[in-house]
Amino acid sequence: MTRRILVTSALPYANGPIHIGHLVEYIQTDIWVRFQRLIGNRCVYICADDTHGTAIMIRAKKEGRSEEELIADMSGQHQRDFAGFHVEFDHYGSTHSEENRGQCHLIWKALREADLVTEKSIEQLYDPEAETFLADRFVRGTCPTCGRKDQPGDNCVCGATYSPTELIDPISTLSGATPEVRSAIHLFVQLEKLRGFLADWIENGDALQKETANYLKGYFLAEDKELRDWDISRPAPYFGFEIPDSPGNYWYVWFDAPIGYISSTEQWCKANGESFDQWWRDESTEIHHFIGKDITYFHTLFWPGMLHTAGYQLPTKVHIHGFLNVDGEKMSKSKGTLITAETYLKHSEPDYLRYYYATKLTPRVEDLDLGIKEFVDKVNSDLVGKVVNLASRVGKFAGITGLADTYPDDGGLFDKAAAAGEEIAQAYEGCDYSRAMRLIMELADAANPFVEHAKPWEMKKDPERQDELRDVVTVALNLFRQLSIYLSPVLPSLAEKCSALLNEPITSWDQSQQPLLGTSVEKFTRMMERIQPEDLEKMIEEEKEQAAADSDAPVSTFNDSDQWIKEKPIEEEITIDDFVKVDLRVARILTAEHVPEANKLLKLTLGLGGDETRQVFAGIKSAYDPEAIVGRLVVMVANLKPRKMRFGLSEGMVCASGPGKEDIFLLSVDEGAQPGQRVT
Repeated sequence: MTRRILVTSALPYANGPIHIGHLVEYIQTDIWVRFQRLIGNRCVYICADDTHGTAIMIRAKKEGRSEEELIADMSGQHQRDFAGFHVEFDHYGSTHSEENRGQCHLIWKALREADLVTEKSIEQLYDPEAETFLADRFVRGTCPTCGRKDQPGDNCVCGATYSPTELIDPISTLSGATPEVRSAIHLFVQLEKLRGFLADWIENGDALQKETANYLKGYFLAEDKELRDWDISRPAPYFGFEIPDSPGNYWYVWFDAPIGYISSTEQWCKANGESFDQWWRDESTEIHHFIGKDITYFHTLFWPGMLHTAGYQLPTKVHIHGFLNVDGEKMSKSKGTLITAETYLKHSEPDYLRYYYATKLTPRVEDLDLGIKEFVDKVNSDLVGKVVNLASRVGKFAGITGLADTYPDDGGLFDKAAAAGEEIAQAYEGCDYSRAMRLIMELADAANPFVEHAKPWEMKKDPERQDELRDVVTVALNLFRQLSIYLSPVLPSLAEKCSALLNEPITSWDQSQQPLLGTSVEKFTRMMERIQPEDLEKMIEEEKEQAAADSDAPVSTFNDSDQWIKEKPIEEEITIDDFVKVDLRVARILTAEHVPEANKLLKLTLGLGGDETRQVFAGIKSAYDPEAIVGRLVVMVANLKPRKMRFGLSEGMVCASGPGKEDIFLLSVDEGAQPGQRVT
């Protein structure tokens, strides 16, 4: 029976470009949608721009244009970038639409009628320089639960949620000012009243990955905890929809953003003559949300609570993925690894990134790592060296021979690959793309030796072996076609090239079960090029240059190398309390002499003023003559526990830099410093 499926991805915020971290989600979703259509299901993919909030208002003001002009521009850019990566939506809307306003009113009315709304006067952070109350995303500070620095105003990577006023040392990201605390009336949804429904949905439903369900039950829905009221309003000035029964207050962006799933579906229904109720109020329709783990809280507590109260269909599945790292590190603008979609497409093919992500994506909530070397190796080895290689080895002969009328003996290769289709389909269905790619590449590994052993390039030279040549071409191209069908959700461009070569479009998963026979073959053209590491290096370098151009930070004109900071990265952060334990003092070298028994040490007598001296053994012999440093002021660690050495007692340490040998440099102090003064 054909399934009716509505699919959404999280709505990208209209305040910045799409980058490769965002694309993890949209590529993951697009693959799943393409697979569902390939196996014959009715699958509609809906998305929209998330357009409201303080950030849009501030940016539009800064750029001297209206919010509407800004979000229209960004929508065009976003849709261009998605199309560049073959991410195809059935409808791409905006949360700033009359349909979304109407849906917000309907859901708000339902919440009011269910007595779930309450009002409170709360203290909120206000930026005195930007003259606006600060949304959660515009505040950074130290997490009040785990102490992690530079966390946003509503939740920490440790899983804690809090109010922005609870952050330690908050800073406004709009102006860098320290926010003030001001009082304002806010409207809240009382989630605790929905505890029973939410607990049952999470416990007895199948919408969430197991680890997510366990996390929610053990943390937010624990017996000793009460679900916090959800703040869903912001006072003026604010770009968004004004709450009809609370003038001067606006729905918070996280209230109307997910409602954009519904309103964009409504727009699609109007444009295509579809029944809206069939897609959002019919239990036979499946609703699948694809989101990142950072917005789990909103999509697994607030959102189902809103849907349930308003009488809408609940999600069948919430597919949650992890974050993207690059070469084991968080993406960074300064390092050039926060690569925009636009920049990537200047230097590489979209299908390469689609395939790489597919090899990494599993049903679990796991972070992905984009290793640059691994990326190059996977593309060149798997796609060019295995899949396309099957076609390219026989392509130059296929236009002459065509395909045989009956399928030749291939030792069971086609039948084995056809049988593997069910297992591959199960992997796609379960979002285990990594497993699907492994299974497909196993088939490619089995197919390539057939061509290698047959040596069609030798058959071509012998007029009496042309029938054999046609048989080899028929086997190779049918095995290639099978792989192209299985890979078509991931590599739509390759599927199109295969379709053009063999004069039959790939439209169904079932095409993998029967060979294509007795047809002509078009002239072969190259399908994929090997990727070069230099292409990625250029991409990263371009992003570095752009980050430097966009930065307000001063640019060094001294051309200092970054060699040393890379070789010895800065250690784990310490507090001021840790630092003050180290007593650094200015000291004068009173005497310096060789230590005959030691290759690296000089014996120093350091004066701290008056009669206060310390004996220190310093490993600077390779760089300094004793006579040359007598009388010099240095910096020493004065409270280091004395260490007994075979040459005597060392009562401190002098500070120096450099890698060693002749390259050792004692730290000096400016003229005027006096022995005994503390270094702070």
